[in-house]
Amino acid sequence: MRVAARDGTGLHAEVTGPEDGRPVVFANGLGTDLRMWGDMLPHLPDDLRILRWDKRGHGRSDVPVGPYSMGMLISDAEAVMEAAGIAGATFVGLSIGGMIAQGLAVKRPDLIDRLVLSNTAVKIGTPDLWDARAEAVRTGGMEAVADGAMERWFGRDFRATPGFAEWRARLVANDPVGYAAGCAAIAGTDFITVTSGLRLPVLAIAGTEDGSTPPDLVRETADLIPGARFEIIPRAGHLPPVETPEVFARLLAGFLP
Repeated sequence: MRVAARDGTGLHAEVTGPEDGRPVVFANGLGTDLRMWGDMLPHLPDDLRILRWDKRGHGRSDVPVGPYSMGMLISDAEAVMEAAGIAGATFVGLSIGGMIAQGLAVKRPDLIDRLVLSNTAVKIGTPDLWDARAEAVRTGGMEAVADGAMERWFGRDFRATPGFAEWRARLVANDPVGYAAGCAAIAGTDFITVTSGLRLPVLAIAGTEDGSTPPDLVRETADLIPGARFEIIPRAGHLPPVETPEVFARLLAGFLP
């Protein structure tokens, strides 16, 4: 499915499952595309209506010149959900996708019934860190950040598998323009006030070996939301749906309405 964002940017999205199924929306992390969820989906119930999309600047979506803002990415999520006719969904966001989830839940509570905030936070890193990372890829391409990202993303177990090289290749294949523009969106985001006002069911998930959003950071975000549930996946890094798909799917399935 091809969706036009508010500014005309073309967004690639995929919808699977029965039309009357329970709606679940997935928003992936920076430097990844909708394939990030692929190994985990077969372990979920069959009655789900699943929406995934490639953020602007990623995958098969258009790559407009940046910088991007978080508001822009949230607006893209609105456009994709509206085009798919999905509302009242369980919204699963990982890393920058989790930031999109937090912002969208406040802006459009009609679209989201409950949240899964995986390996994310109200604020990730510092503006200087993201500015430096964006400059690195603009001048040196994706190879300039690949090794550091792989170390932060994946735990020791996954780094010893053939899948590790595949994911490194996927990261390097990103368009540096889109990646750098996404860095800018994270750099400008601090949702502590926004997220502390949320009042809906929330499941927060962390990986014990996550070098990007360590468990304590994810827990601090969960603690801002009354009643939020917090789970840690042992020996997983920043991308548990890739590293431990069955465990991630089991946690998600147990949280679905």
